[in-house]
Amino acid sequence: MATWRRDGRLTGSQRLLCAGLAGALSLSLTAPLELATVLAQVGVVRGRARGPWGAGLRVWRAEGPRALWKGNAVACLRLFPCSAVQLAAYRKFVVLFTDDLGHISQWRSVMAGSLAGMVSTIVTYPTDLIKTRLIVQNMLEPSYRGILHAFSTIYQQEGFLALYRGVSLTILGALPFSAGSLLVYMNLEKIWNGPRDRFSLLQNFANVCLAAAVTQTLSFPFDTVKRKMQAQSSYLPHCGGVDVHFSGAVDCFRQIVKAQGVLGLWNGLAANLLKIVPYFGVMFGTFEFCKRICLYQNGYIVSPLSYKLTPGVDQSLKPQELRELKKFFKTGQLKSKKPTL
Repeated sequence: MATWRRDGRLTGSQRLLCAGLAGALSLSLTAPLELATVLAQVGVVRGRARGPWGAGLRVWRAEGPRALWKGNAVACLRLFPCSAVQLAAYRKFVVLFTDDLGHISQWRSVMAGSLAGMVSTIVTYPTDLIKTRLIVQNMLEPSYRGILHAFSTIYQQEGFLALYRGVSLTILGALPFSAGSLLVYMNLEKIWNGPRDRFSLLQNFANVCLAAAVTQTLSFPFDTVKRKMQAQSSYLPHCGGVDVHFSGAVDCFRQIVKAQGVLGLWNGLAANLLKIVPYFGVMFGTFEFCKRICLYQNGYIVSPLSYKLTPGVDQSLKPQELRELKKFFKTGQLKSKKPTL
């Protein structure tokens, strides 16, 4: 999920709600591209219709248009716990990386964000595995009838550890992901030929898209192996549709390179890159709209349709302080209206 500058005029729950709604809408609108990415990574579309559009069209014809959103429900449901865990972990890592004077360097801040994302992914990893299983199955002949049925079936048939199959790839993939984030961040001033604190909203949006493209490209081989490990199961038809058979993560790397070449580790990258701009575009737009609604409710702006500030309101006050101030003045006005002897 993208990160925004912390606005003290929003409460923690409001920030979480805005980010969750923005993430859910952006996930839902780009779900067909995510489906094409996962199918290409697992190998279900190998030898058939190739490319994002070919994969989506094949699923549409075989299972109906609703199948393009397979696994999207669980992806949206995991946003809120994932965001909450990521926020809590980020605060812990920031405290850990802060020096004695209370300062934290930029690269340590990036590292804290990467580690927090890795922690939240590990905690909510079973939901990611279930999403993959729901995507690769045929909706007309489903092995899982829903999220809870998938969780209980995998637990009963394959054991608890099966819900964390491939989690080691998440940890390994965090290394190139963090390196890519740091690489982009260190070169932003050279790219735009200006200081970071003067970047416009459009420049910040371009920075997020650029960072996402670089980091996801670098960590994509680990994600491909993870998807294959998540999908592979002897209890599913055709072993989950995986195009290579392997005994572990290292063997999976070896078999992919042996059967498809090194570029086989990047199968599905095109669909993944295509969704970056619409994904973050919808996320930024939705977040800003939800943010304006919250600022209007808190009394900082005059309308949720604009950022026009409310006259006479100190924008540096936190929501709780502003409520207490309004309550104080309201109580004072009531007392002044009482008759005096």
